[in-house]
Amino acid sequence: MYGAILGDMIGAPYEFDKGNKTKDFELFDKRKWIRYTDDTAMTLAIAKAIMTAGVNADEITMKKEFVCAMRDIGNRYAQGEYGGRFSEWLRSSNPQPYGSWGNGAAMRVSSIGWFYDSLERTREVAKWSAEVSHNHPEGIKGAESVAAAIFMLRNGKSKAEVKEYIFDEFGYDLSRTCDEIRPTYHHVESCQETVPEAIVAFLEGTDFEDAIRNAVSLGGDCDTLTCITGGIAEAFYGVPIELKNECELRLPEEFLDILKQFYRKG
Repeated sequence: MYGAILGDMIGAPYEFDKGNKTKDFELFDKRKWIRYTDDTAMTLAIAKAIMTAGVNADEITMKKEFVCAMRDIGNRYAQGEYGGRFSEWLRSSNPQPYGSWGNGAAMRVSSIGWFYDSLERTREVAKWSAEVSHNHPEGIKGAESVAAAIFMLRNGKSKAEVKEYIFDEFGYDLSRTCDEIRPTYHHVESCQETVPEAIVAFLEGTDFEDAIRNAVSLGGDCDTLTCITGGIAEAFYGVPIELKNECELRLPEEFLDILKQFYRKG
């Protein structure tokens, strides 16, 4: 999850098209200090829920824990950063899915790609994680595709194999290059206009940092876009220790505890 969280932290200062669409920027600009956003909070909530429920939990149990962890963490951390409908969901006494295709379904699933021994189970749990709020087919597709990519890469699949699988299973257009995407890409919060771009940023990357720089250079909903890219890139490249250290400096103790527990189980 370091990759997803670092993507969130590094991309956040450039959200809402605030960057100048370049790869040449300071990764941790002290003038634009960002600790973390709602993307990190929800990524850790999903991991906490799975560790609480147990990896073999059934659908009802797992969904209950997803809702519990997201509401608990979401109502204590990164307040004011969630989208309007998701904020209502967090505050509701009886939160129900609301047909969203928002990219929040995809940005929070990085841990799911690491917990399971089969691609089928990975996709199943990713689907459940989306359905508790983002139960539109595009929201579910976004969650499944990101978790599937992470699972495949950590199990030794090549970029070409992942690219082919994602296209065949989910229909995302991964044929464009970053140079082709960059000029017209803008802030958008749908899975269908975030997940493909995030995957392309990873596919063109030469290492973890380069993939992150690709994602930031595209602009748009940059914390979420780069969170997705970072989560995928970690599964292929790993994360340099110096970046992990920077990540930990920006997290509260509760988040560090979840992160450490996750990697102990990995």
